[in-house]
Amino acid sequence: MLIDSHCHLTDSQFDEDRTDVLARAGIAGVEKILVVSSDRADASRVVDLVEAEPSPPLWGTSGVHPHEAEGAAEGDLDAVRTILENHPRIVAVGETGLDFFYDHSPRARQEELFRDHLALAEELGLPVVVHSRSADALTGQILKEWGGRVRGVLHCYTGGRELLETALGVGWMISFTGIITFKKYDGQELVRMVPRDRLMVETDGPYLAPVPYRGRRNEPAYVAEVADGLAAIRGEDPEEVRGYTGANATRFFHLNP
Repeated sequence: MLIDSHCHLTDSQFDEDRTDVLARAGIAGVEKILVVSSDRADASRVVDLVEAEPSPPLWGTSGVHPHEAEGAAEGDLDAVRTILENHPRIVAVGETGLDFFYDHSPRARQEELFRDHLALAEELGLPVVVHSRSADALTGQILKEWGGRVRGVLHCYTGGRELLETALGVGWMISFTGIITFKKYDGQELVRMVPRDRLMVETDGPYLAPVPYRGRRNEPAYVAEVADGLAAIRGEDPEEVRGYTGANATRFFHLNP
């Protein structure tokens, strides 16, 4: 079962051919897609998209990305909550987290909003999708505080060994993107460290297209290359990787009809 566990299908880069993108995903064997929101307005677009019942079937998230933390207005988190409470196909909180690489928002505001999302996830009993870039120390600290209270996934994992060990230690999931197929990728040992019941694959489309599509717009069909790259690094059968990563995503996010 091939599942794209993280894709931004509401991005404007898909506005001209979203139907064709979904058709190509189906042809590539993608059975389910999780559409991730970036802010309050985007969360509403995600609702509209996933509830239109396209094929392959879609589920979504509701949350505010750390890039958008500074611009988050009073009431945005309440709107995120309302979507989560009223739309069964919106199955996770996020994406949230910390990005100290680009620093598009003040770090203190990112942390505040990250903690608010974790509290919301705990209250609603939902998983949380976490972005962490160049913020291993603080992300690890927060996971130690919240990891036993909230189910989470570190998506597009590019962190170090210590953060990975922390995440695994508190029972969180790890998801990899097409970055693992890049020639200069040097995290193969970390990929092999993750138990199979904690692994998922994603595109993070329209970003981070895997080899051989690097430099192009990414899309859900390309999650097949991510799964194949994972299999090559781990020395596993590609069909087995597709099977267990898909089963993990279905179980973790409750991607059921």
